[in-house]
Amino acid sequence: MRNRTIIALAAGLALLPGVADAQALVCRPPANPPAPRPDLASASEPKRVLPIGGYTLALTWNPGYCRAHGREASARFQCGGDARFGFTLHGLWPDGVGKQWPQYCARAAIVPSALLRETMCSTPSAQLVQHEWAKHGTCTGMDMRQYFGKARALYGAIRFPDMDVLSRRPLTVGRFKAALAGAHPGIPASAIRVTTTRQNWLDELWFCLDTRLRYARCKPGTGGAPNKAALRIGAGGASAAAGRSSRSTGGAGRDAS
Repeated sequence: MRNRTIIALAAGLALLPGVADAQALVCRPPANPPAPRPDLASASEPKRVLPIGGYTLALTWNPGYCRAHGREASARFQCGGDARFGFTLHGLWPDGVGKQWPQYCARAAIVPSALLRETMCSTPSAQLVQHEWAKHGTCTGMDMRQYFGKARALYGAIRFPDMDVLSRRPLTVGRFKAALAGAHPGIPASAIRVTTTRQNWLDELWFCLDTRLRYARCKPGTGGAPNKAALRIGAGGASAAAGRSSRSTGGAGRDAS
């Protein structure tokens, strides 16, 4: 009953003309989530145990993701059926002190089914949940439940401007950041990075956090499109999907996984 109330409240807020949630608008987690495969370090993604200098909270704009990947079998829950998402939780990533970041710091257990169910209305892919724990969570010093709990709490607390209204206006990355900061005064525009596709469609939001998980000014050269860049948000079609896999981050920055 409580879950239905939360979902109904989120859906109602999304219809308001002002500030609203833009996370899981409609979601019922699967009774039996698919068991994820192990996610391991490799030659191209090696183990790196490094000091943590801060964190990135990464959110994906799900309508854009589904335009590009909605027909893939792995996206069935995220993009099909009764589920409907705005922004989804990609992950909570520890950043390094320098240009490199820690990853795959320890052997990762498989995320159990019960925890997958708790997480899939935030991160609607069992394999992505496993990947985030293996690559990022094992470097945080938290246990599995603490890691996903903190990530979900940060994600669930964010408030967004009316995305439908913004999609109908000429928009730049800077104006979008200002709108986000206005909807959630605790997050300054300087703590937000926006990634886009090559066609300037909204891809992801990367929020900069300090080591105590407080929002902080992003460091130079850590990715994100420039404030003057055009930004497109919309229902779109094939044109919006084209090039989604190639992010225009406007700088070297870190990878997006």
